[in-house]
Amino acid sequence: MKLRVQLQCKNLHEYLRELNPEILDRLYNHPATCLAVYRELPSLAKNYVMRMLFLDQPLPQAAVALWVQKNSQSHHGDWFCVLEYVAIWHYGHHIYQAVIWRYVFDFFSGLGDGVLLHRGAQWADEGSSLGPDRHARDIESLDRYAMERWEVILQFMVGSPSAVSQDLAQLLIQAGLMRSISEAGEAPYITSAGFQFLLLDTASQLWYFTLQYLKTAQQSRGMDLVEILSFLFQLSFSTLGRDYSVEGMSESLLTFLQHLREFGLVFQRKRKSRRYYPTRLAITLAAGVTTSSASPSSTNIASIPGTRDAGFIVVETNYRLYAYTDSELQIALVALFSEMLYRFSNVVVAQLTRESVQQAIANGITAQQIIHFLRTRAHPVLLTQTPVLPPTITDQIRLWELERDRLQFTEGVLYNQFLSQADFEVLRDRAQGLGCLVWQDVAHRVMVVTSHGHSEVKRFWKRQRSHI
Repeated sequence: MKLRVQLQCKNLHEYLRELNPEILDRLYNHPATCLAVYRELPSLAKNYVMRMLFLDQPLPQAAVALWVQKNSQSHHGDWFCVLEYVAIWHYGHHIYQAVIWRYVFDFFSGLGDGVLLHRGAQWADEGSSLGPDRHARDIESLDRYAMERWEVILQFMVGSPSAVSQDLAQLLIQAGLMRSISEAGEAPYITSAGFQFLLLDTASQLWYFTLQYLKTAQQSRGMDLVEILSFLFQLSFSTLGRDYSVEGMSESLLTFLQHLREFGLVFQRKRKSRRYYPTRLAITLAAGVTTSSASPSSTNIASIPGTRDAGFIVVETNYRLYAYTDSELQIALVALFSEMLYRFSNVVVAQLTRESVQQAIANGITAQQIIHFLRTRAHPVLLTQTPVLPPTITDQIRLWELERDRLQFTEGVLYNQFLSQADFEVLRDRAQGLGCLVWQDVAHRVMVVTSHGHSEVKRFWKRQRSHI
């Protein structure tokens, strides 16, 4: 039986919680990082931070508790835990202290001086110092470029002929989204986790993909994690449609910029160009979408302009599916869980069948993910009705999943051909006592024990036979 792999996508705070204090210490020296972390805090935690922003002395716990109304006291401890997880402040000796750890001070300094008071160096130099760009790109062309580059990666995952770098293909393999083939010259193929990844919205895909990149940045690529993380946060506060200069960037950052260029997060006309344009994908990467996860509750893809897969599917009660699209990627996605019937210039007709849905489930896609995909890509005509998808369709997809999962497979060893009923009962009772009996048929003197308990049952039977 195949094990179902569930993508685990951490949000920004969960990711920062796993970093060691030395990295956080350096990260909080960058105002963009401080603002990005602050932006993702719950509203009550933001209130705490703003109240202590310019205080240089620790506060007693009782004093901090007075900031909260009685009806919000239940959330008080939870939000303080969030602040401790991301090392904004530390709790010790029954008081909350703002300066007990150095990077705690750095966070408040970066947020107060670097963001609110605009002290210190600029986050990034705009390209105005380079003069006007003869090849300037407008916002519409940047959106189109970003989605074209990102779709190249997704098309490569579904097996379409797409040109991606060897470095990118290796990253997909390391992330568990694709698996390499030992034979030389063979392209890697998608895994069950990759199927789930394809059904996520673009915002969740980007954040999950970025986390996988960050895992390998320091060890496999020899990059400075703090440097590239700070640059990512800077990009999230960039102005869409404005160019920025590469002057002063290290070799590591220039290499990282080329990777972002391949992912569609920045536009750079040539590899040696002195300016680049952040795309909407880079700006939204850490701007409120970092709480999205690999689950049906993720942000709708329609929230990112420039996408071509928002609102193109019509589902009927007879299990017919009409996809009004000419995108090879979207057609391949629909084919993951449906049977293709007809294809025209701008529409594809497919059928949701028991076999197609269960095959998708066997590849690791859940029924809820299929329903989420259909609902978030529903045609505007379907959005006018409640519910958006016919209940008969959603219920049947879930039933097909339950139908496949109603059997559980357990490895075991079969015992049969007993010479007497007494021998069968003695060995069965022993297996039951060991807790390794899986199944028995008293009438036919047949039983199954687990592989783990087989050796002990076998030794018992040999001892039993030696006394006869």
